[in-house]
Amino acid sequence: MVRKKKLLEYEERTKQALVVLGQVSEDTTTPRNIRRAAKNSMHVLQTTEYTSAVRASNAISTLDEILQDPNMPPYTRVKLWNVMSLLEAIKD
Repeated sequence: MVRKKKLLEYEERTKQALVVLGQVSEDTTTPRNIRRAAKNSMHVLQTTEYTSAVRASNAISTLDEILQDPNMPPYTRVKLWNVMSLLEAIKD
């Protein structure tokens, strides 16, 4: 029972992260490499190959690399931090 509740919570967090990543990947004011990283993170989160925690960890890793980019607009950086905080709560 508790396990199923956790899985539903993780699924909801993943959906919220995908929405924000979708916004970033479609934002033409954001540099192309950052949009590409957002799309890659979306792809990682949507693959069913791994557990939700592994997918979240892989997406966080991708985003963490791109957050170092000095060309990132501040509002995009805040969105990506929010996505990372959503995903960090997902555990196995």
